[in-house]
Amino acid sequence: MWGGAVLLLLAVTGAAHGTYRYTESWLTVPVDHFSFSNNATFKMRYLINDTFWQPEINAPIFFYTGNEGDITMFAENTGFLWETASDDFAALIVFAEHRYYGKSLPFGNESFSSPQKVGYLTSQQALADYVDLINHLMENLTTPVPVIAFGGSYGGMLAAYFRMKYPHVVQGAIAASAPIFQFPGLVPCGIFNMIVTSDFNSTSHECMKSIQKSWKTIDSFAGSESGRLWLNKNWKLCKPLNKTEDGLTLKTWLSDVLVNLAMVNYPYPSNFLAPLPAYPIKAMCRFLPNSSYSDKILLTSLFKALSVYTNYTGKTKCLNIQDDASPQLGESGWDFQACTEMVMPICSNDTKSMFEEAEWNFKKYSDSCYQKWKVRPQPDLAIKNYGGKDISAASNIVFSNGLLDPWAGGGVLRNYSDSLVAVLIPEGAHHLDLRARNAADPASVIQAREFHKHYIQQWMKQFYRQHKISPH
Repeated sequence: MWGGAVLLLLAVTGAAHGTYRYTESWLTVPVDHFSFSNNATFKMRYLINDTFWQPEINAPIFFYTGNEGDITMFAENTGFLWETASDDFAALIVFAEHRYYGKSLPFGNESFSSPQKVGYLTSQQALADYVDLINHLMENLTTPVPVIAFGGSYGGMLAAYFRMKYPHVVQGAIAASAPIFQFPGLVPCGIFNMIVTSDFNSTSHECMKSIQKSWKTIDSFAGSESGRLWLNKNWKLCKPLNKTEDGLTLKTWLSDVLVNLAMVNYPYPSNFLAPLPAYPIKAMCRFLPNSSYSDKILLTSLFKALSVYTNYTGKTKCLNIQDDASPQLGESGWDFQACTEMVMPICSNDTKSMFEEAEWNFKKYSDSCYQKWKVRPQPDLAIKNYGGKDISAASNIVFSNGLLDPWAGGGVLRNYSDSLVAVLIPEGAHHLDLRARNAADPASVIQAREFHKHYIQQWMKQFYRQHKISPH
């Protein structure tokens, strides 16, 4: 049986990777699933573990729809899938890597070299890759088994889209922190930054006000040679600020860090986007107790606060604001997707947000994309492909959202039917419910996981009835 063969493979080539054990495998898939004139292929990576799987009782496949990064990172940070596969469902575990991320590069080092080569980076092509992989996994089975999709963030969007587009392939989907409404005209563009602001304000009003005040203070220092010299020295910048315009680079980096802190404001230490303590916003805000500080004391305090994110381990020698604030994610790939189909407007109103006033200007955004990639974004493409807010025809999807997560503003926050349901997690940050069990988990996260398991059981029963299979 196919499962036995993989057990042998695990025994030969399997290796421990952090907390979890899996085998790295590869499948040859088309570069273009939707053309009859392009026969090019590439090898897509996936991670697999059948330690718990019992195919003889038609146990399910738990399939993680990989998102914008190396798939090993998501395998190490999706403990709920591993735990419930072993404890409750005897499932086969598969983590599929998204094309153009990690090691799944259709054109190797040349994958991002031209629009002609990177142009095959789309969610539609990735979903078709996943269909091929599932068909491959099913080839040696005498009886079909249910496939349950899991994903968080963009991966959660893909899990939902997978069920919507290929309901004959995947029986149900757990879509955690999936902002499928974060597209033009579906939700206000300012809601994202309003939630980030709320996270900081609810922790400390003075902390939020200090951040709000810091933008003009940074402008003031970046606008003079003496101010730049002070920032270079006191913020320990790897690459010094040499001109006034460099202040924008610093502010952009700072904004990204603040957003990341809101996303991973978990109740215990974590290492998802960076090594962080429990409740990192609270840890950061201890350094910003008073918004009336003088400019130099404010910026000195802000640097110490940011060190919670940038230097929690104490090993960072200097601050590199030119680097991506989320280095473990695939910056280039996602930037291209955001410049084509994944157009997610984000703006801010300085009366409702701690960020500077920033309007959503599509023309400016489009021009920037063309300058970088020689492509123009199609702002309504995802809505045309996946339905926008008109999702009532879909079924068997659980959308979960932590209300501390800025992406919840673009998430599904109400039930559409008995099988298209929303789970709200008041104390949850970004896909906290997909992470491993922890003694510090709030009750709402524990309840959300039980809810997920209940629906997985329902979907499996439905599958067995449809296929006239008697599960053992």
